[in-house]
Amino acid sequence: MPPNLIMYAIPGFVLLILLEITITTIDHRHLYEPKDALSSIAMGLGNVFIGLFTKGVILAIYLFAYHYRFFTLGFTWWAWVLCFFADDFTYYWFHRSSHTVRFFWASHVIHHSSRKYTLATALRQTWTGNLSGSFLFWLWMPLVGFHPVMVLSMQAISLIYQFWIHTEVINKLPRPIEFIFNTPSHHRVHHGSDIEYLDRNHAGILIIWDRMLGTFTPEKQRPVYGLTKNINTYNPFRIATHEWIDIWRDLRRSRSFREAIHYLLDAPGWSPDGSRQTTKQLRGW
Repeated sequence: MPPNLIMYAIPGFVLLILLEITITTIDHRHLYEPKDALSSIAMGLGNVFIGLFTKGVILAIYLFAYHYRFFTLGFTWWAWVLCFFADDFTYYWFHRSSHTVRFFWASHVIHHSSRKYTLATALRQTWTGNLSGSFLFWLWMPLVGFHPVMVLSMQAISLIYQFWIHTEVINKLPRPIEFIFNTPSHHRVHHGSDIEYLDRNHAGILIIWDRMLGTFTPEKQRPVYGLTKNINTYNPFRIATHEWIDIWRDLRRSRSFREAIHYLLDAPGWSPDGSRQTTKQLRGW
């Protein structure tokens, strides 16, 4: 098994959260709500616990794919550089799909369910992502020759990077950094429930993919965080499963196989009678 970089990063996460709490308390900004923060931490702990069982299976699948690789890239410095860009580009499409395909949204919605935007919110991670096959987005990488240890390491590095951008303490960074990298400003937009902010800025580390592929929106005003329809609960089990339960209800009342497929694979908010709306419908596209 590759080293679990996330576990090594946890002490740093804790220290930065305590620092953010201190700064925002001194500034009287009151960004933290204890119940919300605790539910986010519980989601993070649950994600780590489930990962103890799923990461081994994922590694085995990646190793199986690697056995049939087209090339052998090894662990050279340039292979790591290529792996960084390959992983980040893959994350962009995984993240974008998690907002446009309801099946994947059912796992990802957890991360957007908080109405607060703090470093603790970064810990609000899915319990069902690996179980629902999100790791398959990266399956092409071991097939072309990236060793599974490299792939899993880059995934962890990306997740660690994205921790610090979940804050309102940092405003905007120098323009060259804002142009190339995902920053707190860009990611605040991603967490906004404002119509103009919905499904924008899907970047992991590099914001250039959003700029190139037409999904970038700059921060214009402070976002309203959360979902377009908030779930209003601090119960981790409810947070982890609410969209899966809603999908099951929709599938049960589907009037045809085609309608069921739409409920499962169309964009979140799709409905046959227009009683609910997707992001595109909300924007009037």
